[in-house]
Amino acid sequence: MTSPTNVHIHIDRLILDGISIPHAQRPLLQAAMETELTRLVTENGLSNQLQTNLAVPHLSAGAMAFSPDTSPSQMGQQIARSIYGGIGA
Repeated sequence: MTSPTNVHIHIDRLILDGISIPHAQRPLLQAAMETELTRLVTENGLSNQLQTNLAVPHLSAGAMAFSPDTSPSQMGQQIARSIYGGIGA
């Protein structure tokens, strides 16, 4: 049986071009993004490359489309999926 691996993901800055989120709703987006990214890493793991203390200085998660009625929580989940896909997991 292998022991669990501790993973620390630190996102210093998240730039969302063309998206305006009210200040009061930003914590909802952040929480949803953290929860979804944690779920993805827990369920699917990380690539071997990322398991060796690798820092990724810049990541383009690609284009995302949000409708006007997309909630901050839904945005956070979609952003997390894009980040997870972008780190090569």
